[in-house]
Amino acid sequence: MEYSPILVTVLIFVFGLILVYFVWRNVSNKKVVNAVIPSHDTILKVLTEDVKFFTKLNQEQQNTFVDRVEYFLKTTKISAEKGAKITDEHRVLVAASATIPLFHFNSWSYENLDEVLIYPEVFNEKYNTQEDERKILGMVGDGAMHRKMILSLPALLAGFQQNSNNNTAIHEFVHLIDKADGEVDGVPEYLIPKELINPWLKEMHETISLIRRDKSDIRDYAATNQAEFLAVVSEYFFQKPKQLKEDHPELYELLDEIYSDKKDLK
Repeated sequence: MEYSPILVTVLIFVFGLILVYFVWRNVSNKKVVNAVIPSHDTILKVLTEDVKFFTKLNQEQQNTFVDRVEYFLKTTKISAEKGAKITDEHRVLVAASATIPLFHFNSWSYENLDEVLIYPEVFNEKYNTQEDERKILGMVGDGAMHRKMILSLPALLAGFQQNSNNNTAIHEFVHLIDKADGEVDGVPEYLIPKELINPWLKEMHETISLIRRDKSDIRDYAATNQAEFLAVVSEYFFQKPKQLKEDHPELYELLDEIYSDKKDLK
């Protein structure tokens, strides 16, 4: 039996849609690597006491947040390295840091991350925690460290202290989100609508210029490059949203669009 070219084209298109649908549906079905995780009560206690983002959610949203924290803990290794001693509280804070940037998206998963390594102190580019000139608080690994993230324990905890402007763990998870499209370039294509890319780049470059001329209160590190700009201002957005909205309304509105609950991942 011969099929018309039009029918063949239609069948291929439909099959492609079905394939994409099931592949996308399975994106968030990562393999369970931790059979035992902190108890539900422990997770809820840590989130309630230490995570301001969580306390501002309504009850339904809080239930969802806890579910996603549990999912992250089940599917991502969190390992103590170089003599670090970590507790369930620390593990929950790592998972909360992962959950916050993608919370308003129904389909989500860090497919490019297998393990988070916790170091006892800041470290250098050779992953050394003892030598001088150590200033790295966290990083997303490459090469032999591909699919791994490193966080210093003091930086993780500092990010959740009251009135903290910075959050290293959120910063690094934003880098992972940025990296998901293949380029760490400050333009997270999985989150940002196409029509928003040019306005975002314009605002980014204008703000970086102000920072470099000491005419902005956003910390200097944001002017390092586009990737660091996105990560730094995302910290600001999640840590101090009201202040960001007052001081930088245009930047706030763009970040609100990027991280908003008005759309799902596409």
